[in-house]
Amino acid sequence: MLSIKNLGVYHGYVQAINNLSLEAKEGELLVILGANGAGKSTLLGTIAGLYRPSAGEIIFRNNSIAGQKPDQVVKQGISLVPEKREIFSSLSVLDNLMLGAFHRYRKDKSELMNDVKEIMELFPALKGRERDQAGSLSGGLQQMLAIGRGLMSRPTLLMLDEPSIGLAPLVVREIMSILVQLKKKGVTIILVEQNTKSALKVADSVLVMERGGITHSGSSSDVIADSLIQEAYLGKAHTN
Repeated sequence: MLSIKNLGVYHGYVQAINNLSLEAKEGELLVILGANGAGKSTLLGTIAGLYRPSAGEIIFRNNSIAGQKPDQVVKQGISLVPEKREIFSSLSVLDNLMLGAFHRYRKDKSELMNDVKEIMELFPALKGRERDQAGSLSGGLQQMLAIGRGLMSRPTLLMLDEPSIGLAPLVVREIMSILVQLKKKGVTIILVEQNTKSALKVADSVLVMERGGITHSGSSSDVIADSLIQEAYLGKAHTN
């Protein structure tokens, strides 16, 4: 579904991504691990069109999307749920959801409320709060809203950047469970996450990033069995 080859990305004079290549298969949940500054958010932002690559290819469903603008990328079927959620606090829950479907509004206006209904079924805690200001929601509900907004574009590839930040363990488990549900419905997912144990429980495959490149890759069980990754991301006491 997604193929990246020899990608390079600069922030000013600093190279954030260096000769990076990866494959994301259709219908899988791919987890990307790495320390702060490894380039994970830059990678997602580049795929989403927020940053322009200096080198390499990004191929999505046999189409080159490298350098396309964010609205063009969304139309291709890619949606990014950004770090820190970035919801519009002064707008209602419903308005936030509708903004996720901005490119579909004229064409599919009659279908949008059906999509909202599906989002409410996926996140029942949001039901009845459609007219509430988004800023009045708890952190967990705001994260659910951010994911729902991303789904309103009807993506085939959903990317999430650190969705568990600041959330209670119970809410994190609920969100991970919802990601598994979405995968079963056919949505391919790329998840950047520092809550390593929670992420590995739902991952089909795992990549580890350091200094703008991929250092490890494999299945969830392969990564868990790697002693260096255990020490760096799971703690020395971790066992299978």
